[in-house]
Formats: sequence, structure tokens, C-alpha cells
Amino acid sequence: MIRVLYFARLRDLVGVASEEIAQPPETIAGLIEQLSARGDDWASAFSGTVLVAVNQEMVDRGAGIADGDEIGFFPPVTGG
Repeated sequence: MIRVLYFARLRDLVGVASEEIAQPPETIAGLIEQLSARGDDWASAFSGTVLVAVNQEMVDRGAGIADGDEIGFFPPVTGG
């Protein structure tokens, strides 16, 4: 089981701040594909650039997922 956290605009689009997924795919890319398949709001949330952290470490979409991981999805951050 993994815990998935959604931040900022992503949380607003999907309507939840977090969830647990009992049988996740093996990679972040697979998880994004699985989540996007849930429907229009989900697909929209993951259609652009999304930053991903596994256990609070930034990773790319090819990163693996292990039981007990915490996955965080963030929109890109800009500052000024």
C-alpha cells in the first residue's frame, strides 16, 4: 500500500488531499496513467507538468514505487 498526497491546484482538481492505493503500479509513470484514467478532472490534473516526490525526495516519472512509499504530486512552482 502507498499513500498519495495531492497539493495546491492538483488537490483542487481531483477533490481529495490524499488517499491510499492498495496495489499501485511499479513506476510513477504507471501511477500517473492509472490516476488519469479515472476521468476528465484526473486527466486534466496530470496533463501538464507535474512534480513528483517519493518519500520527500524529488524524482522523475521513471522512478519505482515500493510498498509503504509516500508519493506527493505538486504543480510547478514559480516565484518572483
